[in-house]
Amino acid sequence: MHSRRLLVLFSAVALFASAAPAAAQSVPLPREAQIGPRPFYLVDKMKDGPLKEKLSQCTGPFHKTDFSIGHRGAAMQFPEHTKESYTAAARMGAGIIECDVTFTKDRQLVCRHAQCDLHTTTNILSVPALAAKCSQGFSPADPATGKKASAKCCTSDITLAEFRSLTAKMDSFNPDATNVADYQNGTPRWRTDLYAASGTLMTHDESIALIKSLGAKFTPELKSPEVPMPFDGDYTQEKYAAQMLQAYKAAGIPASDVFAQSFNLADVLFWIKTEPAFGAQAVYLEDRYEKQGLDPAKPETWKPSMAELKSSGVRILAPPIWTMLALNDKKEIIPSEYAKAAKAAGLDLIGWSLERDGPLNKGGGFYHRSIKPAIDRDGDTLTVLDVLAKQVGIRGMFSDWPATTTFYASCMGMK
Repeated sequence: MHSRRLLVLFSAVALFASAAPAAAQSVPLPREAQIGPRPFYLVDKMKDGPLKEKLSQCTGPFHKTDFSIGHRGAAMQFPEHTKESYTAAARMGAGIIECDVTFTKDRQLVCRHAQCDLHTTTNILSVPALAAKCSQGFSPADPATGKKASAKCCTSDITLAEFRSLTAKMDSFNPDATNVADYQNGTPRWRTDLYAASGTLMTHDESIALIKSLGAKFTPELKSPEVPMPFDGDYTQEKYAAQMLQAYKAAGIPASDVFAQSFNLADVLFWIKTEPAFGAQAVYLEDRYEKQGLDPAKPETWKPSMAELKSSGVRILAPPIWTMLALNDKKEIIPSEYAKAAKAAGLDLIGWSLERDGPLNKGGGFYHRSIKPAIDRDGDTLTVLDVLAKQVGIRGMFSDWPATTTFYASCMGMK
């Protein structure tokens, strides 16, 4: 009788353990990428033609690929640069995952899209002790004068320990808010707060450990400081740039698995000079359209030129989607002169960022601005991706929802 009771007890314990909440267990990644229904929805919404027909017949299997790069993780539906967002990107087959890197008051590296975005990407304004440390506290909107709500909270305002105490949320704000709660409640309707109740912020070191465990490669972006450099006396831009790569060396990550990025050409050239193994695949992010009026149709506005970039040691250029595309007389999407010149100069191209414009029924926004007349439905996402992959010849694509890029790459037999 005693042994029978023990058997019942052990059985109950085993049953309880098997029913334990998933959050308390380590859930392994599936062997194949899990892409969900969205890629198939996009295929259904495509214009009729050979590409739609080919993709309609694609049912998998779907596999992890370096062509699919998790832009801030899977930021369409998960708070960006969080454990949850990175894990979702890996499950969807992203072979490379991005941590945008910036620093705290005590010079520790963390993953945030901008140094001063804590007021829109975390709950910092709801934590009085930390909100008081923000560069600019919350200022409510004033409907009478038309003044918009504002705030400015930077990672450099707080220590690493204080950063760790925050919770991530979807990057958004309500400019018409008259109180903090409303200010933080601005997620666009085409995104969701469904997975944003408890976003886990990541330090740079934690992101390295997590992404390694997920079996993916790394593309850290050194974010431009929004404080004067040198910071706090002697923390120079060069020390900051070196610190980022040192973290991968300390973690035993091979340089071949790291695609370091920066919008600052000087950072890329610094890596090429001081860390040639990492510099060999450092990524120069294109923003000269914003800084110096770069026009993808006018080579005289590309300074430095494609050939000069290549001769300086740059091997990978990463422009926004719109700079690589143009329309012909039939309003068909074709490679831009900029894209053709980059490839002719021997530069590899990585595009950013797919699935970031939201619904495309009205032509999209920033990312499709050069081809708006040809964009009128969500399915055009895959048409654009096909032109970039086959005609432009990009080596990878950042996406806010990596299932889409994984689906395309798998269906087209890309590695």
